[in-house]
Amino acid sequence: MSKTHNLFISHSWQYSDAYTKLCGLLDNRAYFDYKNFSVPKDDPIHTNGTDKQLLEAITNKMRLSHVILIMAGKYSTYSKWINKEIVVANEGFINPKPIIGIKPWGSTVVSSVVKNNAVEMVNWNTESIVDAIRRHSNA
Repeated sequence: MSKTHNLFISHSWQYSDAYTKLCGLLDNRAYFDYKNFSVPKDDPIHTNGTDKQLLEAITNKMRLSHVILIMAGKYSTYSKWINKEIVVANEGFINPKPIIGIKPWGSTVVSSVVKNNAVEMVNWNTESIVDAIRRHSNA
């Protein structure tokens, strides 16, 4: 029986295209099971909640996750929420959550904030991403 990997996939809804494509890659990978603990787009906390409520929701989702995936596009450096997620992953738990940075497809520019906090940076490639998740998923 294969292990189910609990993932928190950090994303910006402004750039939800990359998030959707990443989920598609993982969904279509044979012999790889995962559960997505990201805060869903249709969660009313995004539109009606306070920053404190959203941070609590993110922390609670991360608590259940083995690994944090962050898109390492240049925009990540300037995202208030991605920066908060990095702090939560690193400081919010007894054992920090491993962050895997995913380089954008075809891009040579990556976020230094993500790169400096990731246990590993991987290319936009299903096998690279899955292998890194398996390596760092310690549950």
